[in-house]
Amino acid sequence: MASDQEDDEFLGFSDDEGDGSSTDSDSGDERVAVEDNAVPLNAHQYGDMEQFQQVPDLNELAQDFPNEDGTTSANSANSQVVPHLFDLNTPQIDESETSPYHQTPTPINIGHHKPGKPRLTVGLKLEILIFLLRRKKPGLEKLIKGTITEAAIKYDYTPRTIGSIWNKARRQKEAMQTYDMSTNFHKCGRKRKEVPYEQIVVIAMGDRTCIIDLARMLNLGPTTVWRLIKRKVLKAHSSPLCPGISETCKMTRMRWVLRLIMDYSIPHDPTYYGMYDFIHIDEKWFYLTQKSQRVYLGNNEPKPHRIGKSRTKIPKFMFMAAVARPRWGDDGNCEFDGKWGIFPFTNSVAAKRTSKNRVKGTIETKPVKSVNQIATRDMMINKLIPAIKEK
Repeated sequence: MASDQEDDEFLGFSDDEGDGSSTDSDSGDERVAVEDNAVPLNAHQYGDMEQFQQVPDLNELAQDFPNEDGTTSANSANSQVVPHLFDLNTPQIDESETSPYHQTPTPINIGHHKPGKPRLTVGLKLEILIFLLRRKKPGLEKLIKGTITEAAIKYDYTPRTIGSIWNKARRQKEAMQTYDMSTNFHKCGRKRKEVPYEQIVVIAMGDRTCIIDLARMLNLGPTTVWRLIKRKVLKAHSSPLCPGISETCKMTRMRWVLRLIMDYSIPHDPTYYGMYDFIHIDEKWFYLTQKSQRVYLGNNEPKPHRIGKSRTKIPKFMFMAAVARPRWGDDGNCEFDGKWGIFPFTNSVAAKRTSKNRVKGTIETKPVKSVNQIATRDMMINKLIPAIKEK
């Protein structure tokens, strides 16, 4: 009994009879007291719930509603308890829509221009000024009421910006000056690095082959030199190695060009020959194949496999190409395209011995080892002249 009494004291229960035992009448009295007083029960007041102990109905608990001043008042014993009933099978009502509290909406400033608005250009300022001058009161330096707002809506700028343009123009007119809408925005910020032209040209060519070397010679950073290139202060140039022509060769070329002028046209209207009886020939080396060749294949087409004895020793052949001036008829049609042909410097030689690729005596095409004056003369006599006669 002592242990039961200690447990009751620990749990907060009291015994009307004082014998430490819990009877049905005691539990019934407690249940009636809870129902009469309608006081919420908290778990921290009563500790752990024992088996068969009745839990109060939460639907019958009083609901505290906020007053107009935002405070809540507890229901007195004489006030009527309003039960809050709900059904779990019905969807819950969103309390945010019917909230008793007043919520102030966030104001949206519609009149102000959007951030990141582009800066006014001189042309746009003059356009706005002309718009304002057309709405000026006759004989007065004042605008018609609402002109600033109308211009702000039309050009999508704030009235303060439009007003500053009008005030600046009015001050210029009072000072007997012309309307000048230019801005000083280009004068702000860090000043650019300026490199004199004389400081660049005195540097040797070998000391300015790259940006780093040129920056070191100018005592600047590589990024600064790169900005000078973007600003067109400096420019890159690839210097090719040209063949040297002596003065004698230059004079010979000049005489040949002057001899092409027709004699009867020299005094008044110098005119060159039509050059319809000229054939231009040129030699060009071509490799038999290339190390890498780009081709476009179909979706499922197999990749080509090319092989050779060596990638560094690819056979090459020299070709002679001959062209002339095209001929056009009176009707505008091309009668001759001017292409005589392209001819390779090759020889047909019989194989000296048998191999796995061919038998002895098979005719093979071999390139001419040395293309000299004799080979060129033989090509013109045996290939070029017969092609000209044929056409």
